[in-house]
Amino acid sequence: MGAHHRHSRLGARVVNRSPSISRAHRYAQISILGLAGFCPPCLAAESVNLNELAIKWGPLLLKGFALDVLISVCAMLLGTLLGVLLGIGQIARPRALRSAAHFITQFFRNAPWLVLLFFCVLLLPYEIHVAGFSIPLPGWAKGIVGLALPVMGNVSEVVRGGIQSVASGQWEAAESLAMNRRKVLFIIIFPQALKRMLPPWMNVYATLMMATPLVSIVGVEESLTMAQAILSAERDPGLLMPIYGVLLLMFFAYCAPIAYCTRRLEKRFASRQ
Repeated sequence: MGAHHRHSRLGARVVNRSPSISRAHRYAQISILGLAGFCPPCLAAESVNLNELAIKWGPLLLKGFALDVLISVCAMLLGTLLGVLLGIGQIARPRALRSAAHFITQFFRNAPWLVLLFFCVLLLPYEIHVAGFSIPLPGWAKGIVGLALPVMGNVSEVVRGGIQSVASGQWEAAESLAMNRRKVLFIIIFPQALKRMLPPWMNVYATLMMATPLVSIVGVEESLTMAQAILSAERDPGLLMPIYGVLLLMFFAYCAPIAYCTRRLEKRFASRQ
């Protein structure tokens, strides 16, 4: 109990006496101090200086987390673009196209994300030669492609389910106005299905964000790599739980609001049906 009060007083003094440090330093400092309040035995050693630890390594950890967010956004955009095309292919009239789109969807949807990431690392070249120019393909780009593939499969299934959830009478009413299938899909059906597709699409993004540390296997200096580098530099076993705990809090603080908004949207759209 005394250790807990000691860490609480220490957190108050550090926050009040550090008006000159940057906002990034302050956020990392509060996160580490908050974790110390929840888990005082982790930082009970006198050799651990929370203020120094937050100022020294906080910006580096936040930089790695920002790269995680950037990779997740890029992979989600690419996966959504491909997934929408693949989902529309699943409801196409030609049976061959429909079967091919269904197979690709199920394959990438059920394949392990780590295996797909390894395949992208091994198959994609280090640089691409186009018209005499060499375009480098760094590890983070391979990570984006590797994460976009399972996202493509999940988004494809979301699009298929959203389109097929629209009542068949909407198709019949639009076709009675002499509209072709493409116009019916993009003018009548897709806008109605968009609201129903939004909550599961957000769930896919939250899952993707939690999977971004997998790109550390391709040498990307994201948050997990930064945490391991901090532990290697400090060489203090007592920092293992605090560092990974702060990383856990960062991902929770980012993904929890997405899950909350998803539930709110599901309830709102369900009440309007």
